[in-house]
Amino acid sequence: MYSHGSESLIKQAREIQEPELQKFYSRLVKLLQGKEFGHETIDSLQRLHLILSATKYTRTLPAELQKRLLSLLSSPAEQLQVLGSAVLRETLPLPGQELHCNQENMGPLNTHTAALLLSQAGSRADLSSLCAQLLRGLESRQSEGPAHSLAHTLPILNTILTHSPECLTEDHLTLLSKKLVDWLRYASITQGGGASSGGFFTGPRSRQPVPIAELDGTVSGDFFTVLCVGQGFTEDQWMNVYSFSMLRHWLLTYHSVSSGSTAADTANRLQLSLSLSHSHSFSNDFLCSAAFLGALPPPVDQWNRVITLGGWSKTPQDDRSEVDGSVVSMVSATSSSSRLLPPKERLREKAFQYCLRLIEQSDRKAHKRTDTELQKACLVEAVCILDCVCVEDASLVYRTFPCVKALFGRLSSDLTFARVLLPIAQFYLNHGEMAAVDCESVWKLVFGQFPAELFNDPFLAHELLRFLRLNLESLQLRVPQYTRSFPNLLKFLAWDSPAVVDDFVDLLPSLVTAETAVELFHTLLDLPCLSATLVLQLRSTCSPISESGGRGLLSLDAFRSPSFRGLFLFLLRAEAGSGDTIDRLSTLHELLAEAVDWQRVVQCAQTVPVLLHIFFNTVVTAADEKLLAHLILAMLERSSLLLNLPTYIKEIHRVFSCHLLRLCKLHPSLVVDQSHELLEFAGTTANVYSKEEIYTHVVWVLGEYLSVSCDSRCSVRLITSCFEALEAVLFEITSSAPPPGAACPAPRVVTTLMSALAKLASRSHDLIPRVSLFLSKLRTVTRGGSVAWCSDEEDLIAIVTRGEELWSLLKTPGVAQSVLTPPQHVTTPQWHRDTNVSMPLQLRTLTSLTHSQ
Repeated sequence: MYSHGSESLIKQAREIQEPELQKFYSRLVKLLQGKEFGHETIDSLQRLHLILSATKYTRTLPAELQKRLLSLLSSPAEQLQVLGSAVLRETLPLPGQELHCNQENMGPLNTHTAALLLSQAGSRADLSSLCAQLLRGLESRQSEGPAHSLAHTLPILNTILTHSPECLTEDHLTLLSKKLVDWLRYASITQGGGASSGGFFTGPRSRQPVPIAELDGTVSGDFFTVLCVGQGFTEDQWMNVYSFSMLRHWLLTYHSVSSGSTAADTANRLQLSLSLSHSHSFSNDFLCSAAFLGALPPPVDQWNRVITLGGWSKTPQDDRSEVDGSVVSMVSATSSSSRLLPPKERLREKAFQYCLRLIEQSDRKAHKRTDTELQKACLVEAVCILDCVCVEDASLVYRTFPCVKALFGRLSSDLTFARVLLPIAQFYLNHGEMAAVDCESVWKLVFGQFPAELFNDPFLAHELLRFLRLNLESLQLRVPQYTRSFPNLLKFLAWDSPAVVDDFVDLLPSLVTAETAVELFHTLLDLPCLSATLVLQLRSTCSPISESGGRGLLSLDAFRSPSFRGLFLFLLRAEAGSGDTIDRLSTLHELLAEAVDWQRVVQCAQTVPVLLHIFFNTVVTAADEKLLAHLILAMLERSSLLLNLPTYIKEIHRVFSCHLLRLCKLHPSLVVDQSHELLEFAGTTANVYSKEEIYTHVVWVLGEYLSVSCDSRCSVRLITSCFEALEAVLFEITSSAPPPGAACPAPRVVTTLMSALAKLASRSHDLIPRVSLFLSKLRTVTRGGSVAWCSDEEDLIAIVTRGEELWSLLKTPGVAQSVLTPPQHVTTPQWHRDTNVSMPLQLRTLTSLTHSQ
């Protein structure tokens, strides 16, 4: 894992002796006492961090050294801040300085100070104390403290909320909610830093306040948001950005803490609500990243490049409580009495207004592409926050739905907004029933157009499948389109199987119903074909009609040919219900023969066996015998209709064999119900060579469950016809060489056929002479040496030995039936419960002896 040089350094760091370490401490203190820190200081700090982190023991530094390290946290050089914080996090704090050093010793609060404070919090009480200290800083006016400390307070609080929301008291909740209201809603609308008209006599007195602007360049007529632009911005604007970044998280936590929910409930709510927006990283410079990570505010030029926020300054005259003196908003003018609401409801109301304002701003034409991406990101967050506040206060649903519905109508025709439309779908799912809104168009888009046209978008695939997983129960109950859309949803799996297979492991059981089971079974088997078809679909749109020597040209021609168009259209269908499968599957497989080595097709084929296991495990618990019988027929049929991938075919046959055995064990009557088809399959000699795995299990099932004890409908005539079919196959494969190009039949096939014949004969004694005659001939033939149908001498000996065992059993028919077809109470004994035997008494005696009275 480490290079030889790295391992040597780590070993030296672990073996350093205490006297040498104390000398190193003293030398480092002297270096840190200087006014300037050179390379020697940096190297010494790095070495100290290696020494402290290389051992599992936590050390305590000398007081003077720790004081010097704490002073580095306020150094203008960020490298020194990083090293100081890293070293201190590897040490034990001095007594009495655990959480009381951020103001006195460490100077202004920054990211690295915050990391140290959180690492030193050893209990919930420590976190609560830290929260109180941070919130006291929020209560003071900006002019009374460091200007940039507030920008780091909210990220720290947000981190604490994530890990331990219960450490906040009701007073903390009320205070922070009031501050969030002020930062989000009430501020002046002039740009920060001032603006100059230019000229030779430009000076401080000539600078005039300039109003903030919208993304389209017009002057803003409403309150400041993250979508306002300008040349400069102030601390208040940063707090607006940070407040919006943590707003939804805070609303969820506020509800959980104030309502007394458990930590698990809080985690579940956060996962459900934060799932959509956390993956909506439209830009690496998205404004929320700064707040959630607790980073320093980026330089002004970077914000101008990415967001170009406008600004305002909060003067004493602007320190108003609610709406006094602010510009009247079209969005929020209806709530002038909101200042009379309790803090929780007031914050909810202001969050509602803020989000409606963002939705209004998102309709403006941005001049820069990065601003367009920012609009999308803010739309996602705004809709998620609206969903959150409507969950908490159902009365807001009726006020919110017209806006959300209008937003959906505006964006639904543009698939570039697909990832924005998913939170809207979440909103419809949560509140559509209450508002009595028709959601058909929403689900038609989500389950129809998204998978059909954007199956190759990895971000959308992840977000849509996550949306389905998190809302699985609601979708099954309220959205009938969900279970019918599996042909479309499986396109994500067919296109990029490794990335989404985990999602479909969770989703597949919900797609299995009595109506969809058979078609879903065929669709899973055709997934490699669908994968190849999706590749051809994309190639056909970007490749010329005629292409000389191009790979995949034949399949492309077939895809474009009207005569084969129906085959591919069936694979590309959007909904279930048009038929279980198609008649010309073999033709389709021939057309796609050149696709079997495409990497995407091979990866897709590797996931099918896993999904088939999940499918059958679900069907067994939900389906009736009629459906199971249909699936058995489908397995027999599709065993010879698979895309020509040898490994894939072998794995599918193994899955079929496993679950055929399981289905017949759970419902033995299925063997009698499907005896005609099973006998037809077992009586075909070619299946011995091409479908060894499934053929062996079909023969075993016939011999095991074709019995009166399993189904009273099993007649002597049926047993005799099955015997004759298997006898003919066994005689044929043991009396001649295998067909050209085929291997010798597997010994397991031969012994299974022999055992099945012996079992059937033990149930109809008239057949015993025929079996005995064959077994005796087999013994005689093999005495002459090697035979054409078995090339391995050890296999031949095993076959002959098994034949002699069966022949000996059949000499006494009564014993043969008891051994080959034992009654149920023998195969599944419950002696510990049977009062007619001594086992229960022995168990009770042992229990009384081993348990003290």
